[in-house]
Amino acid sequence: MSDDRDVELVGGVERREIVLVEPDPAWPARFARERERIAAALGPVAVRIDHVGSTSVPGLAAKPIVDIDVSVPDVEDEDAYLPALLAAGYLLRVREPGHRLVRTPDLGVHVHVCSAGSDWERLHLLFRDRLRHDAGDRAAYAALKRELAAREWPSMNHYAEAKGELIAEITARAEAWASATGWRV
Repeated sequence: MSDDRDVELVGGVERREIVLVEPDPAWPARFARERERIAAALGPVAVRIDHVGSTSVPGLAAKPIVDIDVSVPDVEDEDAYLPALLAAGYLLRVREPGHRLVRTPDLGVHVHVCSAGSDWERLHLLFRDRLRHDAGDRAAYAALKRELAAREWPSMNHYAEAKGELIAEITARAEAWASATGWRV
């Protein structure tokens, strides 16, 4: 993770209530609509467009926010993709080394932009696939999310950071699983 001093939060810190909901069968369709919108805006600049985050894992409770990873040739070359995403109606929220976040005005979709082949891309996809594959890790993650959602947080970033230890444990198991199974991005 980058140093907090390297993170620009456009609009500053936001305090939002953390609300988890049961899995919604509409999430894959929301992803598909947004995927088309992103693909139309970026064309071949979008090397990959993937549904990630809890809404991409069947059976997992989640904040009702569809997370999408968009891999581009070079995330630091904002001129190659950011104007097109802004023109498509997304709003820039986060700028940090190796990652940008744009989101819909209704806050229901977060689009994470990273470089194709980056650790950011690989780890998001690996974590997602591990949760899809392993019921034990999925249950542990769900339990922690429910426990943490019951607390008050100064920001969503604090909530996300509180999941860090378990995410690291699951990621370590995911790396072993990837090696054993030949998993690839």
